[in-house]
Amino acid sequence: MTVQMRAIVCEAFTSPENLNIKEVDDPVPGDDEVLVRIKATGLGFVDALTVAGLYQIKPPLPFIPGNEISGVIEDKGSKVKHLRIGQRILAMPSRGGLAEKVCIPETACYSIPENLSHEAAASFLVNYCTASHGLSYCGDLKPGETVLVLGGAGGVGMAAIDVAKSLKAEVIAAASTKKKRNACLEMGADKVIDYSKSNWREELQKCLGDKPLNVVYDPVGGKYSEPALRSLGPGGRFLVVGFASGKIASVPLNLPLLKRCNILGINWGAFVAANDKVTRPVVTELIQKIAGKILRPAPGETFPLEEAGIALSKMLNRQAIGKIVVTME
Repeated sequence: MTVQMRAIVCEAFTSPENLNIKEVDDPVPGDDEVLVRIKATGLGFVDALTVAGLYQIKPPLPFIPGNEISGVIEDKGSKVKHLRIGQRILAMPSRGGLAEKVCIPETACYSIPENLSHEAAASFLVNYCTASHGLSYCGDLKPGETVLVLGGAGGVGMAAIDVAKSLKAEVIAAASTKKKRNACLEMGADKVIDYSKSNWREELQKCLGDKPLNVVYDPVGGKYSEPALRSLGPGGRFLVVGFASGKIASVPLNLPLLKRCNILGINWGAFVAANDKVTRPVVTELIQKIAGKILRPAPGETFPLEEAGIALSKMLNRQAIGKIVVTME
């Protein structure tokens, strides 16, 4: 008899709240794969866009959304040598995270430190790799420099605050509500500003005092990008991370000329696709920092699998604080 599991199956590109649970056959691991019983799945803005059919890449239908999971290995293929049944792992399957089980190649799995919960592990991988790649590798953020994080209260922004503080930078986080700004301060931001105000650049300048703004981390785009770019000091780095506002900014190209600053695109996924050997060293270093309590990823709001559609809608409407996580239990 075929064993079945619960899963969120997207059968048509639609508003996420239309998603429902279905019963589907359990996956069976290949020789080099492990079968993972999922404990938690982290949701990203891209997940919500993909379900709604608004993302630039549309997967074949039907599909199970979700590509950031943590869980426990339940079975393994004959060629799996370094993982054991019962081991706690985190991983990024290409699809299938919003389900009770998923099969993942052994080489894509990472052991979870004891001080990291499944919920925190599921909220860590994409955002922290992107933040580390952007701030450290691309942005060359130095101790004592100042970084402005736009959309600081989102999952991407929270990771950037945490990573920037681990690099001993001063962090100014921009968020639109008092609740969101308080969340940024709790994550470690030194100062916060309300970028929903028309004069938010003046507030930013007060925070800077006589210091230059060295780096902008921008996962929001839209109307916020140009004012942030204009605020950069000489030699500054503007990091283009995403467009959570739903609009791609257009900026005058005389600005980087006049300000002697750089505009850099931060695309961790494309970077590792072109350099497949860099993933494990970066993730291993980040996990070591978590074990050493240098980094402290934490989930935002959690939802049961039955409410995954509601969770995705909340992300699409930019109502989330931190990384939203779906739990299976």
